[in-house]
Amino acid sequence: QVQLVESGGGLVQAGGSLRLSCAASGRTFSAHVMGWFRQAPGKEREFVATIGRNGGFTRYGDSVKGRFTISRDNLKNTVYLQMSSLKLEDTAVYYCAARAGGLVTSAEYQYDYWGQGTQVTVSS
Repeated sequence: QVQLVESGGGLVQAGGSLRLSCAASGRTFSAHVMGWFRQAPGKEREFVATIGRNGGFTRYGDSVKGRFTISRDNLKNTVYLQMSSLKLEDTAVYYCAARAGGLVTSAEYQYDYWGQGTQVTVSS
């Protein structure tokens, strides 16, 4: 069982930056592929980024490529999402997810554990 707690969300102006963190419980963090997803009001949840177990492989959604960076610190059981050049359309609840083993994936259903989410609001 893995518990995930996101933090770092808030209100930021367009063009600004924000870093989200997701702290995981348990001793098996390094055995999990980690991902970030987001859900805007009235929309389906959307893949944002994923990172492999040792951090050596990452993948991003088209809408955030070149602006967001996912990273992880296996000693701290934490995964991060650095968001830059934020746009109004980045406003959403951001969720952290963990997949036990396997390869990086953008498919929601392949993740086993989810956090409660953190709100990111980008203002003009």
